[in-house]
Amino acid sequence: MIKHSLFLFLFCIITIESYAQNKMIKPDYLKAGDTVSIVAPSGLLNHREKEINLAKDLLKSWGLHVVIGQHVFNKSGHFAGTDEQRAEDFQNALDSPNIKAIWCARGGYGTVRMIDKLDYTTFKQNPKWIIGYSDITSIHNQLNIVGSESIHAIMCTSLTEDIKAIEDNLTSFKSALFGDDLSYAINGGKHNKTGSASGPLVGGNLTLLHTMLGSKTSIDTDGKILFFEEIGEYAYHIDRMLQSLKRAGYFENCKGLVVGSISKVRKNTTPWGKSIQQLILDVVAEYDFPVLFNFPAGHDTDNRAMIFGRTVNLTVGKGQSTVVFEN
Repeated sequence: MIKHSLFLFLFCIITIESYAQNKMIKPDYLKAGDTVSIVAPSGLLNHREKEINLAKDLLKSWGLHVVIGQHVFNKSGHFAGTDEQRAEDFQNALDSPNIKAIWCARGGYGTVRMIDKLDYTTFKQNPKWIIGYSDITSIHNQLNIVGSESIHAIMCTSLTEDIKAIEDNLTSFKSALFGDDLSYAINGGKHNKTGSASGPLVGGNLTLLHTMLGSKTSIDTDGKILFFEEIGEYAYHIDRMLQSLKRAGYFENCKGLVVGSISKVRKNTTPWGKSIQQLILDVVAEYDFPVLFNFPAGHDTDNRAMIFGRTVNLTVGKGQSTVVFEN
């Protein structure tokens, strides 16, 4: 009886510790009066002052204050300042107790050059939402490993004067930031692999996921639902990257796959011969998890917000599918 009780006690301790280790940091949702920092960890913002001003106006219309990183409009070749300058802006925003969210101005390329300079020690004591997509995938991956949720959503350069054209994007972005319910009903597709799954959502841009392989920011997909999107790649490039993820074990214990927009696929001199949807299905054919296509996120105009690290309930059908984020 004593041995049995001791076993139960140890089991409970291990379970509690495991839960604590796996529980993600959820930054406080924003409220009126909070401050958002705009930083540029990637490409330069040459002649993009207009979009930054639109971003400031948008945030102010939501009752938020805005600060702009010191080096946002710097130029260093392809980048918005040197690696050190971009990392400095990001680190200052991470460490500031007054900043409640960090909104990345744009993607492009460059984040991977500065992420190893970042220190999340203070962030863990004072977590905040970090927002972006595309090249910002490297930061989302890093945050997932740190143990924090983050928001995959539009960036400042996604904004246009015609707010109605991106109204759905803005609504979902605001919902994610302010803690409103976040869920999606997606029109069915003939390529969908039906089924249901539940698990934390991880992922981002396929090229960046591929770039992270073999590094300390390569994410763990065990028990999780993987999202990816892509733009401007050849079909064989997409296949090669997915095959690399497969060989690295990304799909072994994955719970589900959500495919966003795969846009502007380039034409090769030798046609691939199949649709991109079938290419993806061929890669994961041996795995028994649902696959949802045409989720409205990525480099197309329709780019809805998602919370990475948050548990989602995924139901995939041929007629309609749902993606519901637990709150």
